[in-house]
Amino acid sequence: MKRDDEGIAQYEAHVGRKRLAIIVLLALVALLGFAEIFVGSVSLSADQVISAILHRGDDPYSRIIWEQRMPRAATAIVAGAGLSIAGCVMQNNLKNPLASPSTLGVTNAAVFGANFAIIILGAGAATGAYASTVTNPYIVTLLAFIFSMMTVFLIVALSKRTSFSPPSIVLAGVALGSIFSAGTIILQYFANDTALGTAVFWSFGDLSRVSVYELGIIAVVTAVCAVYFYLMRWNYNALANGDELARSLGVNTSKLIALGMVLASLITAVDVSFMGMIGFVGLIGPQMMRLVVGEDHRYLIPASMLAGSVVMMASDLAANIVLSPIVIPVGAVTSLLGGPLFLWLLLRRKGGARACRY
Repeated sequence: MKRDDEGIAQYEAHVGRKRLAIIVLLALVALLGFAEIFVGSVSLSADQVISAILHRGDDPYSRIIWEQRMPRAATAIVAGAGLSIAGCVMQNNLKNPLASPSTLGVTNAAVFGANFAIIILGAGAATGAYASTVTNPYIVTLLAFIFSMMTVFLIVALSKRTSFSPPSIVLAGVALGSIFSAGTIILQYFANDTALGTAVFWSFGDLSRVSVYELGIIAVVTAVCAVYFYLMRWNYNALANGDELARSLGVNTSKLIALGMVLASLITAVDVSFMGMIGFVGLIGPQMMRLVVGEDHRYLIPASMLAGSVVMMASDLAANIVLSPIVIPVGAVTSLLGGPLFLWLLLRRKGGARACRY
């Protein structure tokens, strides 16, 4: 009896540490979200920020806070969470810690679609002597989304030949990503200066270009997919211990993997379509949380979402601070921070071979 009590106490302590990690992440999200409101190319005092938050008006300070910084902070939270949970599901489904939207070709396909809309369909135009912009963002978004989902369906169709073998899915994604990257280069090579400038500018990951309406779309897609993923948490736990075990427990592994990949890619396609290329968030967030909360998807899914939000907001703050008042594209910062951090995670797992074990 005493041994049973000790086991229960150890389990409760184990679960308590995971819950504490989620609470700490929630606090970090709140803290960084508040910091996002204070930081920007225009310097505002604490009194001006607090006054603008409490008393919204038409003055410049209120407009900066309510129309620029708060939507930007919300976009960082939602998009970071979405990209991270997408990476979490992909890594579990493929049993490969290196799986992410970029390694599966989804990001490359979205970039090709956007370039096609800008260069071929003429969705880019000059707005000044040294500036160009996307004149029809919805066409760009639509084409980016269509090509992203096309990649997903092609990967799933090719993988059916091997019963959704994880290595085959990764290899198919790498091959398709290379094809779309080559297509993007060819499009840009023959583009005029205005279209080329617009296409290159679009490819920079940027949170500020997302409108409130687009933020709503990102939030709805992320929320719906996240609810589904969390409802499947027990199935993902079974899948993490092997396909045979999952099937013996009554899990339709082919359907679970296929639908999970489609929904994870849907999140990625929507995010990339509106924001441009933002890498490493879907790779780093889940890997960090696996070191903290383990493989239990009851905690890994919400922890990964919060970690993605933290990574995105921290990167956005760095983008605003490093060369202030110049704002660096957040996509560049996530890659700069994500590369060394991922190498550290591999070393933290005591070798690349062990890093790939689940």
